[in-house]
Amino acid sequence: MAKTMQWFLDKYGESHQNATNKLIHWVCVPSIMFSLLGLIYAIPFPVERSLFMNWAAVFLVFALLFYLRLSIPMFLGFIVVVGLMLLGNNAIFEAVGRNGGQLALISLIIFAVAWVGQFIGHKIEGKKPSFFEDVQFLLIGPAWLLHFIYKKIGLKY
Repeated sequence: MAKTMQWFLDKYGESHQNATNKLIHWVCVPSIMFSLLGLIYAIPFPVERSLFMNWAAVFLVFALLFYLRLSIPMFLGFIVVVGLMLLGNNAIFEAVGRNGGQLALISLIIFAVAWVGQFIGHKIEGKKPSFFEDVQFLLIGPAWLLHFIYKKIGLKY
């Protein structure tokens, strides 16, 4: 059976029923995504780093292909989301004097705090994180949040 976006969202949702855990995910999942992109952005690039010339942008090509395979509307939504996240990380990179180490440090702190939050949420939920079952769920967490926004505004995903 080919796994669909709806299958992934339903499966992910099974271990995200508790209201507190859901709220924690609304803060921590975007924080993890943003900080992971910051950590990858901070890696020296063969040419001068810029908004779209960095390792995070390269990584995102593959992540976006994953979303495209599952759902064109999700893919389009993530172009906006990751574009904003790249802009944010680029702004931090510029604000710290184009110092990749400083961007990495800021990103690492956000990443660690957000993961602590995630594990607290799952402790409250009483269920292990979905990615323990399948690493693809690391990409489904952000889609799970985006699908709620799509539902709220009446977009099909």
